[in-house]
Amino acid sequence: MKIGFLGFGEVASTLSEELLARGVEVSTCLEGRSQRSVELARSSGVGLFDSLIELVETSDILMSVVVPAEAVSVAKKVGGGFEGVYVDLNNVSPGTVKEAFSHIHNGKTVDGAIMGGIKNGLKTPIIASGEFAENFAELNQYGMNIEVIGPEPGQASGLKMLRSAYTKGVSALLFEAFHAAYQMEVDETLLRYLTQSEGSHFPASANSRLTSSAYHSRRRAQEMEEVVKFLTEYTDPVISRATCEFFQSLPDKTGPMPKKPEKYGEVFRKVDKNRL
Repeated sequence: MKIGFLGFGEVASTLSEELLARGVEVSTCLEGRSQRSVELARSSGVGLFDSLIELVETSDILMSVVVPAEAVSVAKKVGGGFEGVYVDLNNVSPGTVKEAFSHIHNGKTVDGAIMGGIKNGLKTPIIASGEFAENFAELNQYGMNIEVIGPEPGQASGLKMLRSAYTKGVSALLFEAFHAAYQMEVDETLLRYLTQSEGSHFPASANSRLTSSAYHSRRRAQEMEEVVKFLTEYTDPVISRATCEFFQSLPDKTGPMPKKPEKYGEVFRKVDKNRL
């Protein structure tokens, strides 16, 4: 089994490490990638190609794990010459997935969605839909946790959009509430009382949501744009639209964030400093 990753961020590096350990041949292409992606790829032990053509020619399965804004453009670049199975794992709407798939000439496509934090590696639940989803699910024999949920493209990405609407909406609300509590110097008290109702996992979960919201704000803004586009087909997405605006404005509030903060207080100090 030869796997190629289009894009090489946290998702690709985490999955690659465990797939390599299980004997899967994993490769990626450095063409057009950021310095961080290049460093991750070089340190991961995956096969490295200088051009997309080489990656396409040597892969049985291509997994697209790029930022939402690149989902269609990367499909355009590889779709004409790829003979294997193309899996879109990006956090994009069903409409964007189908647009990307229109450029995959052989039609062997899978709509995939990661349904949890990738820190769990191969155990992270992934749902898949489409005619060739069962082909992708063959990777379960190498430790992946892929569930085929239906035969139609759009089913997996639609569920991902609904999950994102909830999780990112909660994160935005949490950020606003705790930032106010932090300024009032009652954030630890608020955390204690919310833990009583939300459970013992809440302090770690809240800190992770707050720091991740700041560190990944630009990507999450793009993801919420996709959520709003999707939900508009069914309802007036008032809350999701506000969540999108929150993440769009957050980078200006925090300023540059070269690495993920360990504690939410670091985020709020940056916000307050930039506001002065």
